[in-house]
Amino acid sequence: MVIKSRSQRPEWLTRLRPFGEAQRGKAIWQLVNTLVPYALLWVGMIATVASRMAWMWTALLVVPTAGFLVRIFIIFHDCCHGSFFASKHANRFWGYVTGVLTLTPFEDWRHAHLTHHATAGDLDRRGTGDVVTKTVAEYRALSPLKRIGYRLYRNPLVMFGLGPVGIFVLSHRTAPPGATPDARRSVVVTNVVLVGIAAVAALAGGLWIYLVLQLAVSWLAGVLGIWLFYVQHQFETVYWARHDTWDRVRAALEGSSFYRLPRVLQWFSGNIGFHHIHHLRPSVPNYRLQACYEAVPEVRRGAELSLRSSLRCLGLALWDEERGRLVTFRGVRPA
Repeated sequence: MVIKSRSQRPEWLTRLRPFGEAQRGKAIWQLVNTLVPYALLWVGMIATVASRMAWMWTALLVVPTAGFLVRIFIIFHDCCHGSFFASKHANRFWGYVTGVLTLTPFEDWRHAHLTHHATAGDLDRRGTGDVVTKTVAEYRALSPLKRIGYRLYRNPLVMFGLGPVGIFVLSHRTAPPGATPDARRSVVVTNVVLVGIAAVAALAGGLWIYLVLQLAVSWLAGVLGIWLFYVQHQFETVYWARHDTWDRVRAALEGSSFYRLPRVLQWFSGNIGFHHIHHLRPSVPNYRLQACYEAVPEVRRGAELSLRSSLRCLGLALWDEERGRLVTFRGVRPA
């Protein structure tokens, strides 16, 4: 059934509402237990390089540093939804701060991501804030050159190898065409602060050290972040529908997976594995998602992925409208 009015929505949706109330104490503690270790790890990386210790130790420190940067991005993500703090000003301030750390302009990314939430699973409104996904019919209609381009885009080595640099290092440095004044301003502010940080590093004689470490940490965190976003919307039974039959609740429950991760990975990823709940109620901050999952049985349905089963999502690339499934390129012949 297509839900056209609030009265037609399932009754249990109202039970998610209390979890959408931000808790300042938990938010502040999350900032402390994320930003402080992140800063200390940066000190450790710089110390190992400056003292000419083996680069192996520096490389080892890059891994947990990237893990904390993923967690910082989740805080940034919540600030974009206005859910991390109850205060709009606090969300905006910390959104800009965490945006600088993740090389991501706050207002610009916020606009694209909110568009993603409004259009997820809608075949007629694809293209903003999501992974480009073509239907089988659209792929067959492409020219040979464009088919090659799409296959390259969907290739894991390109998406997860080059994608982090293309998105976080390059793409986020400019505002897209038609961006709002706030979005453009956030790009400028973020870039100016990043240039300032690089200038301080240069004055301290460590510009190249900073650039290499920043690139390494941002790349690895980007690989992990893109994977999390990819796997939670790119699985075989994902929900897609044409706009006239699109259902917001189904798009959230069936179009976003529950990624059941080991506790330590769940912590570093800021509970983003409860992605279906996040799409149902974006106002629920990350630190309340698990409590919401445990309290509302109705959200415990839909696609559930484990680390092992999620690997099968890698080859999926095309939406088969006839079968209602994401499929691989195998067996799909051009028209």
